Amino acid sequence: MKPIFLIQDNHPFPPVELALERPNGLLAAGGDLSPARLLEAYRHGIFPWFNADDPILWWSPNPRMVLFPNEFKISHSLRKVLRNGQYEIRTDTGFEQVMRACAAPRNGEPGTWISEEMVRAYCALHRMGHAHSVEIWMDGELAGGLYGMALGRMFYGESMFSRKTNASKIALAHLTGQLERWNFAMIDCQMNTPHLASLGAREIPRGEFVRRLQELIHCPPVRIWNFDPHLFK
Repeated sequence: MKPIFLIQDNHPFPPVELALERPNGLLAAGGDLSPARLLEAYRHGIFPWFNADDPILWWSPNPRMVLFPNEFKISHSLRKVLRNGQYEIRTDTGFEQVMRACAAPRNGEPGTWISEEMVRAYCALHRMGHAHSVEIWMDGELAGGLYGMALGRMFYGESMFSRKTNASKIALAHLTGQLERWNFAMIDCQMNTPHLASLGAREIPRGEFVRRLQELIHCPPVRIWNFDPHLFK
């Protein structure tokens, strides 16, 4: 098996083409979660994913799971929920709340990859205007949502959660609809899951992902993340 690269100090990431095939996409270990390091990673199609007791691991899988905003699949039942509008859509009003909700154990699982170190790192990126949350509020409580990174007109989905039925799907529907209006061309979903595939996400070769990425990250960014609450009315 090929060795993975060890990141030290200010050393750059190796080319993503050198990532392992098994486990798919493992590229490097080490480094830190400073804003500069994370931004460098995202600009090259690399993301961190590791357990709390492990060293920081950096990934760039091939193929890459992505969702093109205009390909998001809205079921008949979800469209009905969106039209009824028994919820409030907010952005960036509870970023840390969303992260911690995403980090909560699910289905009896004991732990999460969203450690305190990750929460601190992405909250720092949020304060810098790079990381964003999409929140669904029902009866004054946070019912579901998602968070991710935006660079240029590229969005990197990190995680989502639901406390009430369809809440994360509502958040994703508003995200894809608003991003399409803003000319975002791609949402990175990182890994293939049946749930994401059912919503319209699909795999593309890593080379194609990186080519598209390099175009999108250099587009003018959206400065104010305000979503249209009447998007589906």
